[in-house]
Amino acid sequence: MKNNSLLSLLIIGVVVVAAYFIVQTVRESAQAATAPFQQVNQANQALQTQVSNLLNPTPTIIPDPVTYINEIRALARLETIQYSIEKVVTGETGQGTFGFIMGDKLLFVAHGTVIAGIDLSKLNPEDMRYENGVLTVRLPPAEVFIATLDNEKSYVYDRETGILAKPDVNLETMVRQRAEEEILKAAIEDGILDQAQINAEAYLFKFFAALGFPNTIFVENPL
Repeated sequence: MKNNSLLSLLIIGVVVVAAYFIVQTVRESAQAATAPFQQVNQANQALQTQVSNLLNPTPTIIPDPVTYINEIRALARLETIQYSIEKVVTGETGQGTFGFIMGDKLLFVAHGTVIAGIDLSKLNPEDMRYENGVLTVRLPPAEVFIATLDNEKSYVYDRETGILAKPDVNLETMVRQRAEEEILKAAIEDGILDQAQINAEAYLFKFFAALGFPNTIFVENPL
């Protein structure tokens, strides 16, 4: 019986080893058979990538290594309010009866920022007077410091160019400039300067109080 058991185990071991080698051989054969197809697929994918790059090239931005600093100024600006504005601007050229042939039309969604406040460098000694425990201050008028587009959020929503027309290279630039003007106009019409003045007075009232001048009044007329 013991001899039969040993023989059975030996036979099973031989079968397992043989099966392992057979499986490995089949796998290697399959890999060898599919290798040419994999190479073809890889070459096809590489070709598709090259064609895609040709049809949809990725812009390459190369800044000039030389930078010129034209001017440096010391500032004493107190920014007291900021507007974030969205404006849709349309620019077009060659429109009319034959616009679909010779026209160029662009729809631009502009996101901009307008910041206003007062320039403390314009505050002179004669604009402040302390008398009978009261500090009288004449602040410079509020002004807009920044009115600019947010290039990360602004984008061209749509552009239609006529069949025989070439895109106007200056159209987007002109639309962007007009968008900045419209954003500034909208902020001023909404009262950004008035609110900037109110915010400046509220902030400086607390500032002067912290310095020991709890009674501060702001006037518009010269002292």
